Amino acid sequence: MSYTNRGEDVILEPTASSPIVDYHDRVRWGPIIAGLVTALATQLVLSAIGAAIGLSNIGGSSAPGSTAGNLGSAVGIWSIISLLISLFVGGWITSRASGPMNRSTALLNGAILWAATLALGSWLLASGVSGAFGIAASNAGEAINQVQQGGVNVPNKAPNIDNQQARDIASNAAKVGWSFAFGSLLGLVASMIGASTGARTPRH
Repeated sequence: MSYTNRGEDVILEPTASSPIVDYHDRVRWGPIIAGLVTALATQLVLSAIGAAIGLSNIGGSSAPGSTAGNLGSAVGIWSIISLLISLFVGGWITSRASGPMNRSTALLNGAILWAATLALGSWLLASGVSGAFGIAASNAGEAINQVQQGGVNVPNKAPNIDNQQARDIASNAAKVGWSFAFGSLLGLVASMIGASTGARTPRH
């Protein structure tokens, strides 16, 4: 409101103001789905590149034992790196597709993107659906196992397991569980950083 003094009369006149527009629904599912698809596609491409490089090294090496051991470590490291890159890119796409938003909303959508990616990936693994997402990695793992065993296929099932073998299996399973938890938390951080980087601040 503004006051105008016209002679002895004081006139109260309304003035126009620009309202601040904010999201009522802070979760933007359309951009989250776009980020999810982008993250999965990026992960697929990076996994295929890693598998191609690893299999090329196996084919051109004259020392299969040492190469397989080194390749196993490299595959694990590259899997984590490719996961972080794909979630960062997916988070960035989610924020960019959402339009202007504040940082807290971007972080929220990035966290939901991470959760959706983790849930979908777990469902694909539990359902035995590898398809395009896991065929390169599974072929690489099979080739590594064959090289380590001198080209001989070894049965996966062991009917008789002693106490030491059981402890070794439990220890390996624990390592896998901790690695999965640590990698998942790193993925959450990467997704939120990507979303925060891609966020555009609203103009008032």
